[in-house]
Amino acid sequence: MTPRPAGPPDGGWGWVVAATGFAVNGLSYGLLRSLGLALPDLAEHFDRSAQETAWVSALALAVQQAASPVGSALSTRWGARPVVMVGGVLTSLGFVCSAFARSLAHVYLGLGLLAGSGWALAFAPALGTLSRYFSRRRVLAVGLALTGNGASSLLLAPALQFLLDTFGWRGALLLLGALTLHLTPCGALLRPLTLPGDPPAPPRGPLAALGLGLFTHRAFSVFALGTALVGGGYFVPYVHLAPHALDRGLGGYGAALVVAVAAVGDAGARLVCGWLADQGWVPLPRLLAVFGALTGLGLLVVGLVPVAGSEGGWGGPLLAAAGAYGLSAGSYAPLVFGVLPGLVGLGGVVQATGLVMMLMSLGGLLGPPLSGFLRDETGDFTASFLVCGSFILAGSFIYMGLPRALPSCRPASPPATPPPEMGELLPVPVPQVALLSPAGPRSTLDATC
Repeated sequence: MTPRPAGPPDGGWGWVVAATGFAVNGLSYGLLRSLGLALPDLAEHFDRSAQETAWVSALALAVQQAASPVGSALSTRWGARPVVMVGGVLTSLGFVCSAFARSLAHVYLGLGLLAGSGWALAFAPALGTLSRYFSRRRVLAVGLALTGNGASSLLLAPALQFLLDTFGWRGALLLLGALTLHLTPCGALLRPLTLPGDPPAPPRGPLAALGLGLFTHRAFSVFALGTALVGGGYFVPYVHLAPHALDRGLGGYGAALVVAVAAVGDAGARLVCGWLADQGWVPLPRLLAVFGALTGLGLLVVGLVPVAGSEGGWGGPLLAAAGAYGLSAGSYAPLVFGVLPGLVGLGGVVQATGLVMMLMSLGGLLGPPLSGFLRDETGDFTASFLVCGSFILAGSFIYMGLPRALPSCRPASPPATPPPEMGELLPVPVPQVALLSPAGPRSTLDATC
């Protein structure tokens, strides 16, 4: 029998798992972020409104996130490797089937249901497995994996626009189906890892497998409510940033440049914020609330930028606003998943990751269609971005109820031996000062009253 390691290896094969997470994120959220470029073509071909075509991306996001607990439960039972590989096949089939759609309902089924289900089986198990491989460098590793979103958007936004111009939307979806099939070899790289504290047998019963018992704990419930509200606005730029740029007078490649600038800021911020969070200078819940609020403010600015002078212009104000939004949204992303081991422990991090995705699906299902409805009613996306930015600000305010999200009155002395992967929701009590500090007890001196 292979002996269990004393804790997460904090490197080694974990970096291969991080690279796998990079690719999985790029082929899921990165692709979804660029898919908004195809929505005007779908609306024109099927003679539908912006609100109706927005349901394509909204359904894909909602199914991917709502079904993520199922992917987590299956990976808990069978392991992440086969689950992610099957997810890659389903995602590819969804794009291929949508390329032959005869109505918008067929696209809903192909991209929304089939591809969304494949992404659900791929993303949460891959990211949950990555969190188990790291302790001291966990947020940096998660940030590196989540950088795949921005890097993929940077490449796919102009590439997808070229494919749409050259092959039309059907040919573009067919080629994207071949691209997403690469999720299958990514899943093969997820080597199983057994750690101390893991349950001796998989959980029995659907409720235990899905991890729904976590909602009975106050800290996770606060986190869940804030995350659901943030999801109401966080994914609107994935769907409507490119159409918003087109409405502001930019051409097709100018809109692609706006998406690419946001992607660059997003990718760079994920790495920098991951490194910053791992230093332990500021508690993770406090960083989560701050960067969530900055993301909401960034969306407000994006919605208020003026119209470009001409269609051939590059829209400097919108480029700057998109870059600022990308920096703040990229800083927020690794913190959402980096804070989970401190709340639920490593044994429940895969299930918690799936639940987080499900929570964000509640807002992800509402946000893009609401944005499309407001655009149809007002004639542009200004009101859309203002409302969705307000959702994110409200969620960031809720995060202030997490342990150590707010400064306290007087310095507290650090405890003796709290492992960073033991969360305050575990049965064994852990001193609160070390709840969410990935760098260990000496990294963050907080204050208590």
